[in-house]
Amino acid sequence: MEEIQIISTCLVGVSSNSNNGNKLISQNIEMTPWDLQFLLVDTIQKGLLFKKPTLQQQEKNNTTMFKSLISASLVEHLKTALSRTLDFFPPLAGRFTATKNPEDDSITSFSITCNNSGAEFTHAIAPELTVRKIFESCYVPTIVHSLFPLNKVCNMQCVSKPLLGVQVTELVDGYFIGCTMSHSLGDGTCFWHFFNSWAEISRGSEFISRFPVLKRWFPENMKPPIQLPLKLDDEKLYECIMELPPLKERIFHLSKESVSKLKAKANSEIGTKSISSLQAFLAHLWRSVTRCRQVNANEEVTLTIIIGTRTRLNPPLPEGYWGNAAYFKPIKITSGEILEKGLGFVALQMNKIVASQNHEEVVNIYKGWVEKPVIFTKDLIFKANNRLAISSSSKFSVYSCDFGWGKPVAVRSGMANKGDGKVTLFPGVEEGSVDIEVCLVPETLLAMENDKEFMEFVTV
Repeated sequence: MEEIQIISTCLVGVSSNSNNGNKLISQNIEMTPWDLQFLLVDTIQKGLLFKKPTLQQQEKNNTTMFKSLISASLVEHLKTALSRTLDFFPPLAGRFTATKNPEDDSITSFSITCNNSGAEFTHAIAPELTVRKIFESCYVPTIVHSLFPLNKVCNMQCVSKPLLGVQVTELVDGYFIGCTMSHSLGDGTCFWHFFNSWAEISRGSEFISRFPVLKRWFPENMKPPIQLPLKLDDEKLYECIMELPPLKERIFHLSKESVSKLKAKANSEIGTKSISSLQAFLAHLWRSVTRCRQVNANEEVTLTIIIGTRTRLNPPLPEGYWGNAAYFKPIKITSGEILEKGLGFVALQMNKIVASQNHEEVVNIYKGWVEKPVIFTKDLIFKANNRLAISSSSKFSVYSCDFGWGKPVAVRSGMANKGDGKVTLFPGVEEGSVDIEVCLVPETLLAMENDKEFMEFVTV
């Protein structure tokens, strides 16, 4: 049985005091509702799987940077590159600051302090684990969860715990680089902005191609900090009271051709051209899960999707805006409607919700949250039956993360925020294809594997 052996763990800070002209290095960054909504759930955990370079690749890649990787420790190289990357992302080396209301200690406000307390860096080895074991397994092996640092950390605990942890694990024939980032610090767009920037610095670049914009967005006449009804020393806040059933995770791969067919089918069924690829393949997935859960026709089922706000605001948020900029929107339909009215109908329900999210709607939801905060918990996300929660995106730039010895061969997620009905989207290696990581109870996954209508579009 494969085991992970931790070789060393340390804290890595920014490499210099200059911080590349970023004036926020010694200041607090106020947090928005988009940041604060995640305080009581887990972090973002995503990691990349790499093969070790072959002799032919070593000879072909004759750059100075690659030679340095051969002569020096690759792990030390990555650690140095991380420190240099943190120069551009000082919040990742900081901590949250919680401030109690002097008149009521059950009211707390939060901010990000760029104090260079350091990101956690772990070096590990898995002497029996191969790239093939991770990459080709039908189900995601449970050992993958051990390839990530800061497991079971709640975002609010990052007052004292690192906001970022990375773990570089040496496999028999490859490497796995797992990153854990507080979700109250940033969203998936921020996460992959950092990951790609780290790879850029590792390849030998002095600067990153896109600088982060760290100042948070607040509507006119709204003055932070936002006061929350949270008592910091309440230990119950850090506990997940929900008992999870036994779960399994599987990657379903949809080729570019399959995605195109589903999009065409959905649009054809309702006589439109407005259904997107995302809406089509999510409708296909939702119909299969509903069918395989054997939900009664009159019962309501829920799909929770992510609404990005960067381009919906007027004016849009600046390119490189680095913080959470999204909220969740539930779509509710009865099981009977999902199964009887077809793919196009289900996709159209998503399409209508997405189309209605404009500047006014975004600002109204933002201000409404401030007046009545709703802080997510795992119980709130997964306690209801017949729910699917969509996370991440198939549009993120994942396979561009080349640290100097080749592009990754796969992407995987950790144990954070997993429950019955958690769906994580990744782009496939082939441009235009999609990998859908589905976390469900085993009997539902088994039924999906035997669902011919669903599997018709899945590449086994």
